[in-house]
Amino acid sequence: MRDEKGAAAGGSTFEFPQLCRYFSELSPQPMVAVEGTTHIVRYLNEAFARLVGKKRTELIGRPFAEAVPEGANNGCVALLDRVYRTGTPENLAEQQHAQTPPTYWSYVVWAILGLDDHPAGVIIQVTDVTQTATFRRQVTDMNQALVLSSVRQHELTETAEKLNASLKASEVAFAELNRRKDEFLAMLSHELRSPLAPILNAALLLRLHSNRNPLQGIENPILQQSAGIIERQVGQLARIVDDLLEVSRITTGRIQLRQERIAAGVVVEHAVATVRSLIDQRKHELTVSLPTDAIWLDADAARLEQVVVNLLTNAAKYTDAGGHIWVTFQQEGDAAVLRVRDTGVGIAPEVLPRIFDLFTQAERSLDRSQGGLGIGLALVQRLVEMHRGTVEASSTLGQGSEFVVRLPVVLPPETQPLAPPAETTQPMRPCLRVLMVDDNVDTVTTLAMLVKEFGHEVRTAHDGSAVLEAALDFRPNMVLLDIGLPGLNGFEVAKQLRQQPALQNAVLVAMTGYGREVDHQRSQEAGFDHYLVKPGDFGKVLQILAAVSASPSR
Repeated sequence: MRDEKGAAAGGSTFEFPQLCRYFSELSPQPMVAVEGTTHIVRYLNEAFARLVGKKRTELIGRPFAEAVPEGANNGCVALLDRVYRTGTPENLAEQQHAQTPPTYWSYVVWAILGLDDHPAGVIIQVTDVTQTATFRRQVTDMNQALVLSSVRQHELTETAEKLNASLKASEVAFAELNRRKDEFLAMLSHELRSPLAPILNAALLLRLHSNRNPLQGIENPILQQSAGIIERQVGQLARIVDDLLEVSRITTGRIQLRQERIAAGVVVEHAVATVRSLIDQRKHELTVSLPTDAIWLDADAARLEQVVVNLLTNAAKYTDAGGHIWVTFQQEGDAAVLRVRDTGVGIAPEVLPRIFDLFTQAERSLDRSQGGLGIGLALVQRLVEMHRGTVEASSTLGQGSEFVVRLPVVLPPETQPLAPPAETTQPMRPCLRVLMVDDNVDTVTTLAMLVKEFGHEVRTAHDGSAVLEAALDFRPNMVLLDIGLPGLNGFEVAKQLRQQPALQNAVLVAMTGYGREVDHQRSQEAGFDHYLVKPGDFGKVLQILAAVSASPSR
């Protein structure tokens, strides 16, 4: 047992507080000395009093736990008995104290020996390491954040790589799907066009023979009317097939223009002539206003005619029988302006802003008397924009619609010298040898009948593998050749024919249901001179026959 001065009972006297004062009173480090087992504060320097914010007199003789944060739960309190008992110094680094803001103290605890060389008490040195500990924890937090960020970055990189791989796989799958779709549309158009060719040929034969009634000597009006109906309906079906293919071209941006300097008024006239039968059928009044002077455009004549045809067809379909359609074409400043106006049903206000979107259609009756697939106006806008122009629509429901197309004009071409006058007499066209190849027997039969009507000799074949032998035997001046043939396809047959010296001058004409641009390009590579898409225009066949007849190399 020790007395109040800190000496062991029955032992040598030792002034415990006095000893501590000698070496710690002036220390800048907070220091406090306590009895070994009771933890009663026997001494503290001024630095410690400032640290805990109390007076010395308030702490002397009081338990150490009352002087420090958390009291008996302070981590340092648990060290006092062990250090006093063992004499081994111990450290408690950066203990966090629940204050506001949080503080961090480090403790160094060691025993003080008495005169009998036994521990007389324990001294505690306290260091406020809040700034250092806070900085260290901030650094630690930053390092952890960096580690987490690095891990997250790695995870994001892996995710991005997976997404990229998935995207590439999706692109490949989409490209494959798109390719299959194009092949399907090409096959669909071929299968739909092929039956149309013999039907149209038969209609032409009916029209030709309706003028050769041996009994009456006059044309048969019933045959003429029937032929006209067949021709119009075949033309309508052909346009529907063309529209189906245009969907793919519009969505993939594969529409191509063959631009040249043209007098656009002629294009408008051709378009009016194309739609005239539909307008007459619906008993519309058509007013066409064209300029006397030519308006020149840098344009694809066929595609520009398609724009006018689509607008006129649209007007004819959506105008009740007996309505009025106006077509006006004129130059306004540096623009050529086409206006197509009608007295039709008009366009609902909610539909008008998206009237040029693909597959957009106004509300229809159940009989779908107007028909259409919602493709024509989308194609109009795309073609006009490709010509660096604009198209606008305005309408009042129940009072008709107006579509206005504006295209940039160009300077007229330089004047060409006049060609010498042609001879007034035309020599008799010679008979040609024409080889026709198609696996559709009706197509070959009807087309052969038509060609024979104009005095030419015809031989037919139905299989690609039999064409070469027939051609070498027949020595044709012209070969009308389908592409989708059994055995060898038309491209392969054309290459075979071009390799034969005896057939070098033969004119090869593809007549097929495949209407894609890629098929047209392949035909040129295979050696075809002309490319006609079924059901075809027999007038073009006659033009090619006339050109071959007039050629000196036939």
